[in-house]
Amino acid sequence: MGRAAVFDVDGTLVDTNHLHVATWWEAFRQAGHTVPMHAVHRAVGLGSTDLIAHLLGEDRDRSRDEELSAAHKALYGQYFDRLPALPDAGRLLRRLHRDGWTVVLATSAGGAELSALRRAIDADDAIADTASADDVSEGKPAPEPVEHALVLAGVSAEHAVFVGDTVWDMRAGSRAGVRCVGVLCGGIPRTDLEEAGATAIYADPADLLASLARSPLA
Repeated sequence: MGRAAVFDVDGTLVDTNHLHVATWWEAFRQAGHTVPMHAVHRAVGLGSTDLIAHLLGEDRDRSRDEELSAAHKALYGQYFDRLPALPDAGRLLRRLHRDGWTVVLATSAGGAELSALRRAIDADDAIADTASADDVSEGKPAPEPVEHALVLAGVSAEHAVFVGDTVWDMRAGSRAGVRCVGVLCGGIPRTDLEEAGATAIYADPADLLASLARSPLA
């Protein structure tokens, strides 16, 4: 059986978390909600509906969820032509591909956003497939995005590693039975990632690439 390297994208391969914080904060502000930026930061990585529920609560006016999500999408979309890849993100994926790993992305992004992220990474030759928000009914921290990525890769959980930057990533990977690797470039503290299930932690894709021989992706 082959091996799968499953990657989250936002905050893991592309430096977008704080763009999401600013644009979600502005979307909430426009809708009359005061939500602290630090709280938004901790929620980044959840799908739109789950992020709104996490920040506004279950007793919110749910009829406005679509409006909030659309506002965030419009604000964030202004950056699609200049999203910055994290250091060595593309090189890492290409190296894993050369080493025989099947590289699959598992992300809450979809459509034009996902296309913009892939352009930023600039490693389509190394990416076998993508499990996006368009493919699953439940996003992270549910295991479905990671499980779908494994199906796409054709491997079982014990032959896969999931790399992400948030507690939602670590919980999703752990629930899917996959070994989880955390990166700190999304701004989430090491201890939080460890408590959520990370078995190894690196600064960013460049650090993971430099440490590859001693990592779970060796």
